[in-house]
Amino acid sequence: MSAGRVRETLRTSGPLWTASLMLDRVLPYPVLRHWPDRRVSAAELERQVAEVFRAWGMTEEYAAATAGHMVATDLRGVDSHGVSTLLGYHRLLRAGELEPRPEVRTVSRDAATAVVDGGGGLGHVPAEAGMRLAVELAREAGTGTVAVRNSGHFGAAGIYSAMAAEEGMIGIACTDTREPAVVPARGREAKLGTNPIAFAAPGREGPPFELDMATTTASLGRVLGAWRRGRRLPAGWAMREDGSPERDGRRAFEDRRLMPLGGYKGYGLAAMVELLCGVLPGPGAVGHFLLALDPERFRPAGELQTGVDRLSGELRATRPLDPSRPVLVPGDPERAARAERERLGIPLSRSVLEDVRGVARASGVPFILDGP
Repeated sequence: MSAGRVRETLRTSGPLWTASLMLDRVLPYPVLRHWPDRRVSAAELERQVAEVFRAWGMTEEYAAATAGHMVATDLRGVDSHGVSTLLGYHRLLRAGELEPRPEVRTVSRDAATAVVDGGGGLGHVPAEAGMRLAVELAREAGTGTVAVRNSGHFGAAGIYSAMAAEEGMIGIACTDTREPAVVPARGREAKLGTNPIAFAAPGREGPPFELDMATTTASLGRVLGAWRRGRRLPAGWAMREDGSPERDGRRAFEDRRLMPLGGYKGYGLAAMVELLCGVLPGPGAVGHFLLALDPERFRPAGELQTGVDRLSGELRATRPLDPSRPVLVPGDPERAARAERERLGIPLSRSVLEDVRGVARASGVPFILDGP
């Protein structure tokens, strides 16, 4: 840590946390894991983040919507893409690479396709607008495809594919990222983003099928989360320049050489997303691809939903290796996390809590998440 960073951390978070960060950087022992998580309510966390965004100059509507998406992501248990990203957003703002009051506008539109410009801000609002537009187009044409350009990080892709499922449609959402972090198969340097893909299909009596996956073994956010909790990375998440596994979370996050999922297959998927989100929409730091498909153009009303229920039931009925760990369907872990966190609160690691405290202080707003 630089001398300036040490002084700032001392002022913001105190000597114990500062010492923990310094020891974490010099000792092979995972110091940070000894700090317990703190649970906070979703409403309180959303209010804290929205206060920060308003201090940055965001409009009331934009700040509330973006904070809402971030906290909804944490409620789903996707901690790597929720409020933990706030510090990174703050760094982009300070570097002049984030527009706090973007103009989100539809550039072009026809019967089934559209292009949306995100105005150089964060991606949550442009992606939501894009999927709502895709659903609107699909109601008329059977399918709606929206490419978003000139946008930013939008959190968890599954938030947007789920929007289509809530409207009785199949939804697909994917995005590229601002900085490369994924090493192509047989390569030694990062060339692509983690480039996630999300897919959702509605159920009838049961819940929707919801897949949300990075094209890497683990997302960059999960690597950051492991570092913040003082955990070593499993082999296969990241690599060193010589190709050997990188097990240190801090070094893996800083070096950004993540492994594609399944080697060449994950590399190919990441490149496909780059074409859909980075090449197709046109210029801008980050792009998104959003698709809604009306199943009633293929089958009578309700038959797809019945089929989703049937397939999900068959998968859950699979005889498990361990009876205490039943077979899951994509979307089950997120639903379980939401039920628990709505009841008990969202767990924040000490690192995330101190990041939010530091950003709040730097933004000139009160920090309201201190608890017993």
